[in-house]
Amino acid sequence: MTRLILASASPRRLTLLAQIGVTPDEVIATNIDESVRPDETPRQLALRLAHAKAEAAGIDDAIVIAADTVVAVGRRILPKGETEADARMCLKLLSGRGHRVFTGVAVRWGGKTRARLVETRVRFRVLSPADIEMYVASGEWEGKAGGYALQGMAGRFITQLVGSYTSVIGLPLYETSTLLDAAFAETRR
Repeated sequence: MTRLILASASPRRLTLLAQIGVTPDEVIATNIDESVRPDETPRQLALRLAHAKAEAAGIDDAIVIAADTVVAVGRRILPKGETEADARMCLKLLSGRGHRVFTGVAVRWGGKTRARLVETRVRFRVLSPADIEMYVASGEWEGKAGGYALQGMAGRFITQLVGSYTSVIGLPLYETSTLLDAAFAETRR
């Protein structure tokens, strides 16, 4: 039986896979350079990082799944929340406006990688300074693309979402299951 590896330390991705009945045999956190290249668009970045993570796992005798999520306002790529200042900056920028969330998902097997990109449009309501401080104090933003977690308290800020809810959380389930079905079918031949 072919092993399945999740090349991500994200507990959200593990939970999302479980939601569709998929349990990886192993979880490997990959360590790649996630710096944005000159003139790289948000969509290019999400796909490139998903590919790089799948390949960085360095396993050829298993199916490897990897993903990366990028939040952007226009061409401006927002950081992953690492500091309270990051979170405040992101929330102020997102307040009262729309943005796009790009999630690249890559599945590698048999020496080749196949990937999909999912784009979701999200709109925030206008946030008051108290909203921003409450959210920053929650700590939910830590490590999250764009400094927020849709599935948590930030859900109260969303006025519109067009696209894939699970993609914004970190793993588009339809595209992931399609790629995994193709990989497992091919390994059974």
